[in-house]
Amino acid sequence: MQAIRPVKKPSKQRKMIYQAPDHIRYKLFGAPLSPELRTSQKVKSVPIRSGDTVRVMRGDHKGFEGKIARVNRKKYRIYVEGLTREKVDGTTIFVPIHPSKVMITNLNLDDKWRKKILERRREARKMVEELAAKVEEKPPVEAKELREEAIEEKPKAKKPRKRKVAKKPAAEKAKKEAQKEKKPKAKKAIAKRRTAKKTEGEV
Repeated sequence: MQAIRPVKKPSKQRKMIYQAPDHIRYKLFGAPLSPELRTSQKVKSVPIRSGDTVRVMRGDHKGFEGKIARVNRKKYRIYVEGLTREKVDGTTIFVPIHPSKVMITNLNLDDKWRKKILERRREARKMVEELAAKVEEKPPVEAKELREEAIEEKPKAKKPRKRKVAKKPAAEKAKKEAQKEKKPKAKKAIAKRRTAKKTEGEV
């Protein structure tokens, strides 16, 4: 997977959003689950898909609930069934809504891959909770050891090797210095300029 480095500059952050590849855009469509779903699924948020039922939490259409008709990853917008407006020429169009402004009230679980994702996330959360419970039960020294074990389990990034420069023996150094001292410095010859003398007959 393509790794993305975190950036602090707002202009670069916006640029990364507009130029993000499809697998990262999918993650940016995450929306929180309703309290009922959160207790049953044991997951806080999930990326939105068409077929999910959502409730608008902010904006002019706050409180509206409906099924998602279409998801536009290019413009980062979702379209809810029944949430439309009329244009000046009389045609009706869907009102585009940003996925962060809605809450999922019912999940579309027709896709087997989505079920697997939810199961995987549940297991990961369960492991974190179990580890937290172990740390709380044990005294501070043992808890510290547990944390250290968890850190050790993670694969460490390899550091670049430094090239070792072969050190010259002291005898060789002394020999070279003695040779330098023996050689007399050659004097540079200064080029003399010869001035051309004009003869009386020359023009």
